[in-house]
Amino acid sequence: MELICFESDYLKLYFDEETKLARAVWNGFLSGETMHNAVKQCIILIEEKNPVGWLADNRKLKAIRQKDQEWISENLMPRLAASSLRKLATLISEDLFSQMAVESLYTKASELIHFDHQYFKFETEAYKWLLNEQHKNYFQLGL
Repeated sequence: MELICFESDYLKLYFDEETKLARAVWNGFLSGETMHNAVKQCIILIEEKNPVGWLADNRKLKAIRQKDQEWISENLMPRLAASSLRKLATLISEDLFSQMAVESLYTKASELIHFDHQYFKFETEAYKWLLNEQHKNYFQLGL
C-alpha cells in the first residue's frame, strides 16, 4: 500500500513498502530554496526507505533554472548513484524546457549512475516497466 511521506504544493512523495517503489509527483516551477528543499525530501526518502524503484512524475514540472540544475547535479546525482535504486522511470514533462533539463541532468550523470532509467509518457507503462520480472526477481533473491 502506497503511503504519503511528504506533501507540499510543489511535491508529493509516496512509498510502497511491499513493492519498495517510491513516487515523486512534481508540480509547477521550483527554484532556489524551494527546489533544494524538495530534492532534500527525496534524498531523505531514499536514504530512510531504500527503494529499489522510483517513479518521477514530472508531467506538471515546469522549467528548471540552470543554477538549480547544477545544484541537483552536485547534490542529488551522486546520492542516487550510491543508493538502493535499481530502476528509475520518468514521466516526461508537458513543459519542453523541463523535459530538456531533466534529460540533460541524466545524460551528464550517465557515467555515475548505474541503474536502469527510462522515459515514459503514460504512468501505466512506467509502472509495468518498474514491476517487470527483473524487479520481482530482486525481491525473490532477498537483495
